[in-house]
Amino acid sequence: MPRGGAGWGRGGGVSLTTPPRGRGASGGPPPLDSRSTPSWDQAHVPGAIHLPTALVPEQAERLLDKDLPVVTYCWGPGCNGGTRSALALAELGFQVKEMLGGIEYWIREGFEVETWQGTQQRGEADPLTAPTDSDDCGC
Repeated sequence: MPRGGAGWGRGGGVSLTTPPRGRGASGGPPPLDSRSTPSWDQAHVPGAIHLPTALVPEQAERLLDKDLPVVTYCWGPGCNGGTRSALALAELGFQVKEMLGGIEYWIREGFEVETWQGTQQRGEADPLTAPTDSDDCGC
């Protein structure tokens, strides 16, 4: 199972050891999935808002609240869609963080995802992506 941890990273990202919460769930930042619709349908963070990167300039102000921070994510470390969405949102005046590792590491660390078929969860965190002997990575 996923381990609890630090939350916000110092480098402007969000640690995957503490999942971001959607609007209304304890008032935490809503995760924003910046991937395509087929990617969103494949799996996404529960409670996430779907807003592909290319649509941020025309739809963000209609879908998001500028009084709440937004956490962007994309596929993973090899994709910069979350970064480009974060930049576009910041240019519109939103408070933005980026979920480091994207949906790839969210899944690999054992967090639940939503699909069109319901929710799914990997049993244990991938031992190559999370500490196995502690709740703290030691950073």
